[in-house]
Amino acid sequence: MTTTTFDPAAYKRTTLAQWETAADAWDRWGPAIEDWLGQATEVMLDGAAITPGSRVLDVAAGAGGQTLAAAERVGPSGHVLATDISPTILEYAARAAVRAGLPQVHTLVADGEDLAEVEASSYDAVISRVGLIYFPSRSTALESMCRVLRPGGRLSAVVYSTADRNEFFSLPVGIIRRIAQLPPPLPGQPGPFSLGAPGVAEAAFRSAGLRGVTVTTVPSPVRMRSAADCVRFEKESFGALHQMLVGVDLAGQAAAWQEVTDELSKFEGPGGFVGPCEMLVVTGVK
Repeated sequence: MTTTTFDPAAYKRTTLAQWETAADAWDRWGPAIEDWLGQATEVMLDGAAITPGSRVLDVAAGAGGQTLAAAERVGPSGHVLATDISPTILEYAARAAVRAGLPQVHTLVADGEDLAEVEASSYDAVISRVGLIYFPSRSTALESMCRVLRPGGRLSAVVYSTADRNEFFSLPVGIIRRIAQLPPPLPGQPGPFSLGAPGVAEAAFRSAGLRGVTVTTVPSPVRMRSAADCVRFEKESFGALHQMLVGVDLAGQAAAWQEVTDELSKFEGPGGFVGPCEMLVVTGVK
C-alpha cells in the first residue's frame, strides 16, 4: 500500500507559484469577486470592529479588495498593512490603493505563518478573507496573527462552510479530482472546506487563545450571466484547480472543464447563473 504524505514546504512552493500566475486574473475579476464576497467582507470588518483610526493587518490579502474596504473604514488617520506570500498579487493591491487615493494602505510580502517582521501587539484588528483555510499549519498562522494583536484586539476571518453548501466550487473540485485520479485530502490538510464543519473554526480560534468566539453564516451566491462565465472565472483564477490537473493531458483537461460546465449549468435560470456558496465569518478577541 502506498502511503500519501503531505509536504508543507512543497505545498507552500506550489501555492506561491499558483498565486504568482493567477494574480492578473484575480485582479481582472475584482468587481465580480467583490459582488460575490462583499457581504461577507462587511460582516468580517464589523466583527473586527474596524473604525476610524484603527490599525489593521490583512493576512493573505491577495489583490486587496477587502484591504481597500478596511482602508475606507479606518480613514486617513488609520493604517492598513496588506500581507501575502505572492509579491505579484500584492503589487496589484498596492496599485489599487493608489488609484483609490488610500495612502494609509501599505504592503509587505510575508507568510501568514511567520509575521516576525510585524511588531507584536501593534494592531487593533487582523483580518483574513478566504486565506486561513489554505495555511499548512493553521495553529501556527493563528498564533502568528494573535501575536501582532494588542490585548482586546480582534481577529476576524472569512472561510467557506461545508462542501455541500458550496457546490459552485465543490462540484468542480470533485470532477477534477476524479479525472486526475487524485486521492481524497488527508485529515487536517489545508483546503477550501477545511474549516467548514460545525465547531472546527471555533475550536481553532479558541485553541489560539481567542475568547468570545462567534461564527456568522453569510449566504454568498456566485451570480454571473452563465455557468460558462463561472467556469471561465474558476479556470482563470483558481490556481488550485489548475494544479490538480497538472498530470492530465490536454484532452483530459478539456474534458474535465466541459464536464464542470455541464454540471454547473443546472444552476442557470431566467436570471442567469446562481452558484450555491455559503461563507462563515469567524471572529475572536485577544
